[in-house]
Order: sequence, then structure tokens, then C-alpha cells
Amino acid sequence: MARRPSSEAPALPLDLSTGPDFLRELALTARGDAPVAGVDEAGRGPLAGPVVAAAVILDPERIPDGLHDSKQLTAKRREELFEAIIATAEVAIGSVSHALIDATDIRKASLEAMRRAVAALPVRARYVLVDGRDMPNLPCAGEALVAGDARSLSIAAASIVAKVSRDRLMDRLCLAYPVYGFSGHKGYAAARHRSAIAEHGPCPFHRLSFSPFRTDGAAPASTDD
Repeated sequence: MARRPSSEAPALPLDLSTGPDFLRELALTARGDAPVAGVDEAGRGPLAGPVVAAAVILDPERIPDGLHDSKQLTAKRREELFEAIIATAEVAIGSVSHALIDATDIRKASLEAMRRAVAALPVRARYVLVDGRDMPNLPCAGEALVAGDARSLSIAAASIVAKVSRDRLMDRLCLAYPVYGFSGHKGYAAARHRSAIAEHGPCPFHRLSFSPFRTDGAAPASTDD
């Protein structure tokens, strides 16, 4: 089970003004907690498709220039950085389907996707930095960082890999169900998407536990990526 960082864990200030850096990873490496993996997910809020997580162990000597929170980047730049990350880092993907999201909830599904991503790394991480407030169940030490994709280069890299990977999945899903326009909104609750749902009903990949499908009209548990 993942443990919270000890009192000796490097405590760095929450300063998002300058973008992510590699200081926390270097501090962890200096105390013997390498390799360090960054973990993030994409797809908490959409009405359809899986939630996808990525785990990335950056090579300190080959960190791609321009890493940032994926939401701050254009789609073209994300694609460029995705290829650079894959070429220089240890990377793994984990996903949880819409069916398991419906059977549990989006928080549990997101944590499970993160766990799967870390478990799939070709190199075992000794310490894990996770974006958000919650830690997945891991066999190594780690910590959750609020706004971690804007603080840690490793998490920023993971956010890019997760986002691009999920976007590509939704593009493929659009080929099978073109009436919903998944390639344009990636399953989020865009007006076009809601209109298609109203006209055609859900497809087999919609999350039926989410509004507007839930009979109680409740909103999704979380709409944050």
C-alpha cells in the first residue's frame, strides 16, 4: 500500500507562476528514492469513454523542452511532446472502461487507472508523484500534489501522455459512432454531444452513471481531468 511521505520528504513551496520543474524529483533522487515516476489521468469528466492514466519516469539528461500541464498546450504541441516523451522516458498507460466507471465511481476508477499505469512501467518506480489529492494503492512510497501537473515535470509529462492517448482513443471511437462527434469534444458534455444524445440515445460507450443518463439528474462525481 502506498505510504505518505515522511517528515523528511522534500517540502517545496506551491508556486505555479513559473510552471513545472524537476526540483522535487532531484531532491528525491538525492535521498535515494529514484527512480521517480509522475502520474496523471485524463477523462474524469466526459460522458463517454474510458479514464486513462499515464506514468512517466523522465531521464534527467533528456527531459524534453516545453513540458507543461497538458491543458495549457495546443493539441499540436501535445502531440509533439508526446512523441518526445515516448522517445526519451520510461512510459506506461493504464485505463479503466466506462463500464467499470459505472460499476464503481469516477474517483475509484481514476485511482485504479493510475495504479495500472504504475504497475505497467518497464522499470519499477521507487517513489511516485501523483496529480491531485488522492493516492492510488501502490507498492511504493509516493505523494499526491495538488496542481501537480503545473509543479512537477514528471507529472506534466504524464498529463500529456494521458491526454494524447485518450484523445486518440476517442478519435477511433468516433469512427465507429460518428453521430456523436467524439473526435471534436472527446466525450465531454459539449452542446453538439448533448444534442446527439437527445436524438440518438446513448451508445455502448457512454457512462450511464453520469448526467444526463442518470434518472435522478445528478451531476458526475467530478468534472476535473
